[in-house]
Amino acid sequence: MELSQLTAYAGEKYHIDEQHKWADFPGFSVLVHPQTGQWVALLMRQWDPDRGEEIQRCDLKCGRQTLGEFPRSYLSDPIRMKGSKWISIAFDGRTEPELVFRLFDRAVTSGEQRGFTMVLDSLASLAQTVYQETAIPITAASGRLPKDPLPQRIRQMKRLYMGGREEFTEKAKNFYVQAKYMEDYEDDFPWKGGFVCYYPTYRDLTTDQLRGYFSWRTGVRKGVFQPIAASASYLYIYELLNGIGASSPEDALEKLRAFEKGFLDTGVGDARMKDNLRRWMLELAVISDIPPSEAVRYADPGMIMTDEAVSVLHRPEKHTDEEVFRALDLLYGGRLVKSPVLGSDPARGMHLFSQVWRKASSGYKVHDQDLFRLCFGGKTTRRWYPLSNAVYYDRTSREDRTYVLSEARTYRLRGGAWQVYAYDRDHFSKALFRGLVHQADLMLRRRLKTGRYLKEDPADRWACEYVDQVIEEEERAAKEASKARITIDLSGLDRIRQDAEYTRDSLLTEEDVDPPMAPEKAVKPAEAAFEPSVAAEEPGHTDDPLEELPEPSGPAGGQTEKGLGGMLLEPVLFAAVRALLAGGDAGPILREEHIMPSIAADQINEALYGAVGDSVVVCENDRLELVPDYAEELAEMLEGDI
Repeated sequence: MELSQLTAYAGEKYHIDEQHKWADFPGFSVLVHPQTGQWVALLMRQWDPDRGEEIQRCDLKCGRQTLGEFPRSYLSDPIRMKGSKWISIAFDGRTEPELVFRLFDRAVTSGEQRGFTMVLDSLASLAQTVYQETAIPITAASGRLPKDPLPQRIRQMKRLYMGGREEFTEKAKNFYVQAKYMEDYEDDFPWKGGFVCYYPTYRDLTTDQLRGYFSWRTGVRKGVFQPIAASASYLYIYELLNGIGASSPEDALEKLRAFEKGFLDTGVGDARMKDNLRRWMLELAVISDIPPSEAVRYADPGMIMTDEAVSVLHRPEKHTDEEVFRALDLLYGGRLVKSPVLGSDPARGMHLFSQVWRKASSGYKVHDQDLFRLCFGGKTTRRWYPLSNAVYYDRTSREDRTYVLSEARTYRLRGGAWQVYAYDRDHFSKALFRGLVHQADLMLRRRLKTGRYLKEDPADRWACEYVDQVIEEEERAAKEASKARITIDLSGLDRIRQDAEYTRDSLLTEEDVDPPMAPEKAVKPAEAAFEPSVAAEEPGHTDDPLEELPEPSGPAGGQTEKGLGGMLLEPVLFAAVRALLAGGDAGPILREEHIMPSIAADQINEALYGAVGDSVVVCENDRLELVPDYAEELAEMLEGDI
């Protein structure tokens, strides 16, 4: 038995919620009386690193005499509390849920404020009372109301109950035997009134309630879900968990899903019943060895999604940006997807956030523990009690086996005892994880100038290093992508030349062609210097007229000056940038050369775009101004060019 079963019982029967009163001791909590506010139980959860499992205990205010009434190995003197009203309970495989619930009932009952009022009338009024004789008619019925005859099947079912020790296993066995006998029974008797009972069985219902339940069950099996007391509907769930009314575990699971949709999803029942049902369906699937791909359909979606998200963050390099981002968003409470960083380019935003996690998870360490282990801990092995908080008679095989539900969750049966090997949500460090995501969101919003900026928490500044790395990488990638790349394929150069010669020859007329030289005419030395065969041997010379054109000296035919990152910039524009960096006005320089400021801004931005990747100057009111974000970068580039 686990403490979670006791807290579920307290909430179901008495509407008592577990209260965590000490932030520094998250493993300690209390259950208080719903009327008086006094403590009735102190719950203690402590991790034992030597045993590799969690130790669970509870100090319960049910009276020290309980130890004599119920001699059990798991009952002892109180651990933390003092006084004769307290005992201690160890929660493990020996602990009997039925007895613990009875002791908790005693603790709650003993804490109630009881009293009564007695009114004593005067003897005078008693003396004045006059009694008169009245005849009382005698009827054949002797005052008893007629009752419907008890169906023979129900009478026989009641006789199957075997009394004995008040143990939960005996109660579950009795229920299974009776349910198997009534498996195909049908009735037609309306359900009336209310019914409240924890762990109900047929024995807890009156005859009329039994007939009403079996009539309701008849309709459910035909797909008709009528309202009924929630406690009574638990009987139908218990039946299916025990295989009553189902041909196989798969059939039982499908009928439980149908009950969830037809009964719970229509507003009947409560959220606690739905949580229990999801838990029980997964547990039934595991112990019945249902394929994991099918079992996850019946499990709590929140648990499955959390397991998947933790697995993704454990190995982020094996997953896409979108998968890592969705894992971060889920564990961050679904708020990250609303960040303006995603804006008009969601893929870019997802990449930035996922890269921050990759950088931080591989770089941040405290005492040799990486960020993932600091945030989510490691997988732990703890005892697992399938269907322990349901009326279930276990008849499954106890041979050792292993059931791998997912990468994050494995169940093992060893020596007749079940264990679960998984991440424990109680050990997650939410503050550290949320600090990283919050700082990443804050810094990326500022870098992208999205607006709606966040307030910084000094405790999260440890994450700045990893966000800065991602921003720097993104800026370098943007600069590389903005550079123009020209590829020349020289393999086709000969073919181009041949085509050019053919085109030239086809356009020449007879008048354009020189007559052949007479063989006997001697060649003068001055003419020989321009023979094609001689010219072709001169270095740098080519017979292609297109390659002999002179290169332009600069924009508009003027001289250029290399500067600011190696980009070509006219001297007047270079001087204008220098003036702006010095805090001066570039207007006089431009007016002297008769250059409009707007044209100068376009030429400067075009020349420097490959190095900066953005506009560095703007023209406002016919005046050049530097973009402040790039002033420092331009100054560094200028120093290197002086």
